[in-house]
Amino acid sequence: MNLTLLIMAAGMGSRYGGLKQLDTVGPNGETIIDYSVSDAIKAGFTKAVFIIRKEFEIDFKASITEKYEGKIQIEFAFQNLNDLPIGYKNPKGREKPWGTGHAILSASKLINEPFVVINGDDFYGRESFKVIGQYFQSGNKSFSMVAFRLDKTLSEFGGVTRGLCTVKDSNLDTVIETNNLQKTENGISSERDIFLNGSEPVSMNMWGFTPQLFKYLEEMFADFLVERGTELKSEFMIPNVVNDLIISGKEPVHVLRSNAKWFGVTYKEDKPFVEQEIKKLVKAGEYPEILFY
Repeated sequence: MNLTLLIMAAGMGSRYGGLKQLDTVGPNGETIIDYSVSDAIKAGFTKAVFIIRKEFEIDFKASITEKYEGKIQIEFAFQNLNDLPIGYKNPKGREKPWGTGHAILSASKLINEPFVVINGDDFYGRESFKVIGQYFQSGNKSFSMVAFRLDKTLSEFGGVTRGLCTVKDSNLDTVIETNNLQKTENGISSERDIFLNGSEPVSMNMWGFTPQLFKYLEEMFADFLVERGTELKSEFMIPNVVNDLIISGKEPVHVLRSNAKWFGVTYKEDKPFVEQEIKKLVKAGEYPEILFY
């Protein structure tokens, strides 16, 4: 069956200080995206769609996607701040993109099959792609999410944002985008007044969807703009979209578990750690020295 990997790579890393998706972390100049695409190919994915900003297209192709030619079909979608429903416009002074929900919507004309959404700067591990790939390849058609343990997704160098989840009967019950999660002497703190011990399941934006999602996004983005479209920094985030779909009873979201180790590059200080972790995986035979020839 056809299965698409949708990679969100449109953001300039404000905390990181550059286009971190192009930064190399592997022993032969591989990026985190390279490992995700390699894992997806092995898991049976047939197409990869990259959401990027138009001004980065040439650099992105040269640095990232040209090496995939002949191995997986490649498409590009461009997230544009001004790509809004008819009748809406950006408030004066708005510079920030409209968030991950808007980014995914930009790929609606390129995808007609089940698809998996990931962040371009997160390393999810081969098992994660295998688990969610098999879910769709087995004929399942409901939305899904791969959950990771909170304490395995934090940075040593500052607060991070995660979708904290509750699970009921193997389905996602709630997902709440929670900011400034970080380790402290007393455990894990966040912007919310809740106790966290680190075992909580979190979303790392590894979602499984069908094209029905695009219809929901069109409707919900228009509603979002009515409510918050005059704000300069409001964001239409995919965890909030999923949460609303669950609460309204429109879509169940099956929770899949992966024991793969997650790591990502939120801050520049994270990079040496990621490089060491990938080096360990290569040494253990999980990945070859050179991913793409």
